[in-house]
Amino acid sequence: MQIKNYKPIVNPVAKYVFKTPQKDSFAAIKIFQEMNKMGISKIAVLAGNTGFGKAGKAQLLKIAPEYGITVVATEVYDKKATDLSAVVAKLMANKKIQAVVNWSIVPAQAIVAKNMRQAGWKVPLFQSHGFGNIKYVEAAGAAAEGIIFPAGRLLIADMLPDNDPQKQLLVQYKKDYESRFKEPASTFGGHAYDAFKILCRAISIAGPDREKARDAIENLKDFPGTGGIFNFSPEDHNGLDINSFVMLTVKDGKFVMYKP
Repeated sequence: MQIKNYKPIVNPVAKYVFKTPQKDSFAAIKIFQEMNKMGISKIAVLAGNTGFGKAGKAQLLKIAPEYGITVVATEVYDKKATDLSAVVAKLMANKKIQAVVNWSIVPAQAIVAKNMRQAGWKVPLFQSHGFGNIKYVEAAGAAAEGIIFPAGRLLIADMLPDNDPQKQLLVQYKKDYESRFKEPASTFGGHAYDAFKILCRAISIAGPDREKARDAIENLKDFPGTGGIFNFSPEDHNGLDINSFVMLTVKDGKFVMYKP
């Protein structure tokens, strides 16, 4: 199946706008591809009431039909929610639901997992790439076990094969970040790091000239970052493909590669 390019922020392309996080559309596609392997065809979509949640929900609803997935229920919750048991109970009443996708970057995404497990609802729970911070796992506790989500390779840097083109950079970034800030590295700091390093590379190529530096970014190829290998072009100001994502899960309170 052809992968279509749904790219908010960098679609349409704006001259001075570039994006380092992976595309929401690719995250949705990775989730749906995994669901296809699992035989899941009817799902519920949950989203926080933030810009990230709204954009992700739109991508899920738009792309789902291309993968034979039917969204049979949707719910939006407040980013400050502390109890989502009523939402979970409402969804549980729909016996068609085979899995839940929760798209969020707020702490309430841990509450979704806890309330689902407290209610005894054992359908698979998929999260977005916004789950890429171990603090969400810690907040959900045992309920986080088995959550499936797409993410960049930074979260499993030490587990990558030695020939992975990102491994050296990811291991060093993780070591440097954690030694300085005394907390586990997450994908979010990595996006800012990538933006800074891309700009530095562009200036080293073009000098301190705004227009030339912009052009250098737009033509940057094979640049390894924490989010993937960047290949920008005049048509693509994100520069990452779907292989910038891998599917992860939570096992014994840690992020690991997902293996069906």
